[in-house]
Amino acid sequence: MGLRSTCVLLAAACASYLLVPARAALQIVPGASLTASNGAHMQAHGGGVIEVNGTYYLIGEDKTDGSAFQNVNCYSSRDLVQWHYEGALLSRTGSGDLGPNRVIERPKVVYNDKTQKYVLWMHVDSSNYGEAKTGVATGDTVCGKYTYHNSFQPLGFQSRDMGLFKDDDGKAYLLSEDRANGLRIMRLSDDYLSVAASTYLWKDHIEAPALIKIKGRYYMFGSHLSGWDPNDNVVSTSTSLTSGWSSWATFADKNSKTYSSQTHYVLPYGSSGNVMYMGDRWVSKNLRASTYVWLPLTISGTSVTMKNHAAWLPNVESIQPWASHPDEKSYAGNQGAYGGGAKAVDCKPCSGGKAAGYVGGPSHGTITLSGLSAPSSGTTTLIVRYGVSEAKGRQADVRINGGSPIRMDFLPGAQSGNIGESVLTTALKSGSNTVEFAGVGDAWGPDIDIVEVPSA
Repeated sequence: MGLRSTCVLLAAACASYLLVPARAALQIVPGASLTASNGAHMQAHGGGVIEVNGTYYLIGEDKTDGSAFQNVNCYSSRDLVQWHYEGALLSRTGSGDLGPNRVIERPKVVYNDKTQKYVLWMHVDSSNYGEAKTGVATGDTVCGKYTYHNSFQPLGFQSRDMGLFKDDDGKAYLLSEDRANGLRIMRLSDDYLSVAASTYLWKDHIEAPALIKIKGRYYMFGSHLSGWDPNDNVVSTSTSLTSGWSSWATFADKNSKTYSSQTHYVLPYGSSGNVMYMGDRWVSKNLRASTYVWLPLTISGTSVTMKNHAAWLPNVESIQPWASHPDEKSYAGNQGAYGGGAKAVDCKPCSGGKAAGYVGGPSHGTITLSGLSAPSSGTTTLIVRYGVSEAKGRQADVRINGGSPIRMDFLPGAQSGNIGESVLTTALKSGSNTVEFAGVGDAWGPDIDIVEVPSA
């Protein structure tokens, strides 16, 4: 069957597809530095996602300056790969629950159809985690400024890690880790501003809860209690919120510690039955350097499994399911053209034992890689492997084919002798391309190991 015949039969789908710009290979790279539109690594940890008219909004914790509350941030994306910084829903105040040295964690937002308000719930606590409360705020728009209301212990019980779930009938539920008793599901009031009743209690000690519903079956995901350190996260399933829950079972490879991550959300998305696990890879000694481990889940009935992927394609804007990452070609940084004071440096963990160093700095060093081959024109994800040892990381301005600079953030991936990864999703032309790395002002940029470009 030719393209014309196919489009006659699937006119709406084809028209929609043809309106979407070419997407060569939009990839999610678990554990990589993820630079948002504001030129900084995305700070939305412990967060949740709400979809509004085809746009996904990720709302989470800002850990730029450590564990104390700074902001509840919001980012938007239509493809789950490119993220735009929308702003802060809540920010630190001079005193009270949102004041200095306070803890605000696990923010989640649901929309109340009756009140037409976006309702934000969060874990509210003191710096020693002695209060164990939930807090509530509301907003008129999903990523506008929210009004903070109050905090309390739901139904008089402790509440630390928490989540939210909105069912098909419009009822919403608080998922709450009660350290004294276990993991709770609690039904919210009709306006979603308080807790109306207890729904279910697991006596097991499970935190980081995330609940989804697929084809009439509920799936509760969570983590064992191990502080900032990862563990084998687990899942329980039932066809009812009030009873019949299965025993907890691991869903990632046993002893993988969920690929060094902890659940923060689980997202069904698209039209092909895709489900994405969303986890934080915490760096307890430098929380701003924590990254995200997002991976595809395979769910069928009571079976839930997840495998690790170095990179993968979520295919949000396609009728196709998610896919493994394409073949890629690597271009060595130390083989590029040096400018300013940039030069090759020794790098034991780098490919070939060398990297392009002294990028940026007072001598404004640059490294330019030429001949990066793209099979077709379109937006694609480049993976940059690099070395950075400073706790705050480094930044670089990147130019593709001599275009405007694109700011990239590079977290401290080399503090333990490891090479980090940072992703850049950008437009490439068919055939040969160039990429130039430069510092930001007089600041030093990262040492560039290799740049990986999809070759198919």
